[in-house]
Amino acid sequence: MQEYRIEKDSMGEVKVPEDALYGAQTQRAIDNFKISELTLPFAFIRAVALIKYCAAEANAHLGLLEQAKADAIMQAALEVFEGRWQAQFPVDVFQTGSGTSTNMNVNEVLATLANKASGLKIHPNDDVNMGQSSNDVIPTAIQLSASRRISRKLMPALEHLCNRIEERAKEAEHIVKTGRTHLMDAMPLTVAQEFRAWAAQIKQAAERFEQLLPQLRALPQGGTAIGTGINAHPQFRATFCKSLSDFTEISYTPAENPFSQIAAQDIAVATAGVNSSLASAMMKISNDLRWMNSGPLAGLGEISLKALQPGSSIMPGKVNPVIPEAVCMACAQAMGNQTTVNIAGQSGNFQLNVMLPVIAYNLLQSIELLTHSALALADQCFATLTINENKLSETVSRNPILVTALNPVIGYNKAAEIAKLGYQTERPVIDVAAELTDLSRAELEKLLDPKTLTKPQQES
Repeated sequence: MQEYRIEKDSMGEVKVPEDALYGAQTQRAIDNFKISELTLPFAFIRAVALIKYCAAEANAHLGLLEQAKADAIMQAALEVFEGRWQAQFPVDVFQTGSGTSTNMNVNEVLATLANKASGLKIHPNDDVNMGQSSNDVIPTAIQLSASRRISRKLMPALEHLCNRIEERAKEAEHIVKTGRTHLMDAMPLTVAQEFRAWAAQIKQAAERFEQLLPQLRALPQGGTAIGTGINAHPQFRATFCKSLSDFTEISYTPAENPFSQIAAQDIAVATAGVNSSLASAMMKISNDLRWMNSGPLAGLGEISLKALQPGSSIMPGKVNPVIPEAVCMACAQAMGNQTTVNIAGQSGNFQLNVMLPVIAYNLLQSIELLTHSALALADQCFATLTINENKLSETVSRNPILVTALNPVIGYNKAAEIAKLGYQTERPVIDVAAELTDLSRAELEKLLDPKTLTKPQQES
């Protein structure tokens, strides 16, 4: 049977599990918020722990916190940051809108760990939370966790995906295929050109994240309750950011206006928008792969994705494009998360946004989903797909739209007549053009060469 101890806070006594590192305020949150089975990602808890580490160091440097207490708090925060004690952070995402319950959960766990290690009496509010408020800690943790996940996880994954696509593009410089617009035959392009268009989408998304990082790294920490910095040392903001910059080896700065980043979550909303634009790009790429892989007999059959698992519980031998399908679902989730963040970003009155935990949850989930989706596309699709060159060559040679190249020579109407007859008779366009024009076979072969048509005129 579970054993309990009695903890006290400003509201009275609370029963807390005997083995819990947290205290009364965390237990009240556990009892009050039984909304879901969702908790904040541990990446967010790690960010809060890092804030506590740097706050303790800053307060000690400023002469406000005894060095021995600061050292104990910092050691405890480091243990949490390094991944220990994950089970000690059970508070539901759907809690008080400021995230106070999560802030106090971390404060209480760190105080308990610091007390045990040092033998000192360390208070979760007076010592661990010194010079801080949930109102600046949680917005700072949103920006800190998002910026670290983007720079350390997502952007390397996007670079890896681009590199994989480029590797396959180099192998396919010589392969010409039929282009499609409106899902209908269009002018030809090389497989390399098609692949590099996808890579360009991913690179542009990475550039948008790069542009956001300086904003994410300008932190409201030190603004305390509403931005005025009440109960924080005047030099706390700068000292905290120096400690954080030294720890992470990344430059973090105090927010130019901490009031704005406590009252609103515009930077998180912007980040969610960039997440969504990346999700849109990866969904487009995934669906293109699904179409190109379709068949193998009754579809396009332009590529063959590696078979990863049986595709049907009833149809033997069926194999499905499971990775692009999984990525599409992850992208749909990220797009939905953007809507949640947009709504949450509007949801504060005057000096405080009151949907901070759900912003943190959705923002970090999207970054996580998109990171692993990029890796899956890179390593389980592009690295292993087979380009069906014979199928591509066969269809491009019979593509009547090649006649577009004859427009300057014979005019649009005559070219349309050739294209229509080519479709009706299922004959190569060059054969039909030889019948309906005065152009020689040699001229037609030059004008209708699919490889030539994939290059700008000046390069031909």
